[in-house]
Amino acid sequence: MVGRVPGQWFFYALCLILLPMGTEAADPEILKPRVPPGQIEQARSWKNPFPSTQDNIEKGKKLFYGKAFCVTCHGKDGKGLGNIPGLVGKLPRNFTDKSWQAARTDGELLWILKNGSRGTAMAPFIPRILTEDEAWQVILFVRSFGK
Repeated sequence: MVGRVPGQWFFYALCLILLPMGTEAADPEILKPRVPPGQIEQARSWKNPFPSTQDNIEKGKKLFYGKAFCVTCHGKDGKGLGNIPGLVGKLPRNFTDKSWQAARTDGELLWILKNGSRGTAMAPFIPRILTEDEAWQVILFVRSFGK
């Protein structure tokens, strides 16, 4: 029975707290596209012109942690800000989430870098912060979080 073994209640409470962690994609809001329906097919047709080589991923990594300051919101580990109740779907994306990685195309990610993401703090980065080529390289690095 719960409570008969010292510390058992703590174990159950801890399980209830930790169980939701790492299940960000369980909320369907996370997997919804942020590209408007009238533009999503075009965005999905855009292909990254850079091959996923170690050199290109390294260039994207330098931009992620430097000039593009992606690390500020998405974190050094690419997990975003974590689970904050009531803000699911509005937080910086958790790039380690394999469900999210599979759901979004590189073209959609480029569209967001060009246009921002309505309803979130994600602002447009192209051309003010990044060139389109640099953005494609950042996307290659973002993809490396899902592997």
